[in-house]
Amino acid sequence: MIILKSGFTKRSSIIFLRIVIVLIGIGALAFMLWEPHIEGRNAQATLFEIYFNDPFLAYAYAASIAFFIAIYQALKLLGYVAKNKVFSQNSVKALRTIKYCAMTIIGFDATTEAYLFIVRPGDDIAGGVFIGLLIIFISFVTAATANVLEGILQDAVDIKSEKNSTT
Repeated sequence: MIILKSGFTKRSSIIFLRIVIVLIGIGALAFMLWEPHIEGRNAQATLFEIYFNDPFLAYAYAASIAFFIAIYQALKLLGYVAKNKVFSQNSVKALRTIKYCAMTIIGFDATTEAYLFIVRPGDDIAGGVFIGLLIIFISFVTAATANVLEGILQDAVDIKSEKNSTT
């Protein structure tokens, strides 16, 4: 475990991580809004046709809600770290929410992969399948990490509460 010696170093690390998380969220949102415009079948489409005639796009936007909830929870978790409240039930709840969001993303993406293999087997789906598997892998690693950290933090919170109750 790394122990930060100065408050400034800890504070600057937390600020850096917050900036990175916010940039990831902004980048994902910008990509989601920009990508449908350059997609081959939407090259000559109007805005209405792009956003309201594509059920897959609506499905992708619905699936992205879990991603943005996880981003928000990560920012909340960093707030707890900044306030030295890491070993609290709120931190455990934030990690649990991140884990559930990652599992939700896996479910949405696995459904998309099944759709590609079952409904569109003759199409060239290699790129979509690769991106989908990459998202599933990243979400799995995120869920596993959040699960481990949640367990560790829950044990620490339990020990802290036992210590406070006996004192």
